[in-house]
Amino acid sequence: MASVLSTNLAISRSALAAGDPIDALLSAHGLRRTSAARLVLGWLLAHPDTSYTHAQLQAALSDDRATVDAGRLDRVTLYRLIDRLTQVGLLLCRVDSQRVRRYQAMPPSVQTMPHFECQSCHKDSPLSGALKANAHDLERAAQTALEALQALGYQGMSLDFAVRGVCADCAAPAASKPGAAA
Repeated sequence: MASVLSTNLAISRSALAAGDPIDALLSAHGLRRTSAARLVLGWLLAHPDTSYTHAQLQAALSDDRATVDAGRLDRVTLYRLIDRLTQVGLLLCRVDSQRVRRYQAMPPSVQTMPHFECQSCHKDSPLSGALKANAHDLERAAQTALEALQALGYQGMSLDFAVRGVCADCAAPAASKPGAAA
């Protein structure tokens, strides 16, 4: 057992020294660099445009060959890990229109930039390109709102501006079906 621990510690140190970005993120946020944490964060970083429910993430991880090789990740461990990653700001937790929690890797612009959530495929797309000139005004309004709340004593805030609907990719098959309303 001690040799396994020392081997894992040596692997973790060499990965960190070699510049493993996932280990560096975990360390920078005060989290242990466990295989489960690396696996979950790595999966979500590899799929940045998709948000997952706990069950969807567990299913995706269990279908992934690397997860099978590393051993199964039980439901409770995944819940706790998602919670820790969310608390330190590495994951974004959003509650959709059906009050279901969805998790994804924290996009760098999430605090001030709006995004579109597809209610069908759950792809999360930034809207900054679509808004162009208005994006700066929205960012400034968001910053003003956060500063006003901070002045009132609120802490640890983030702002989430979500537009929800069905994306063009999901809407296209429905529109092309025979008998679809035009």
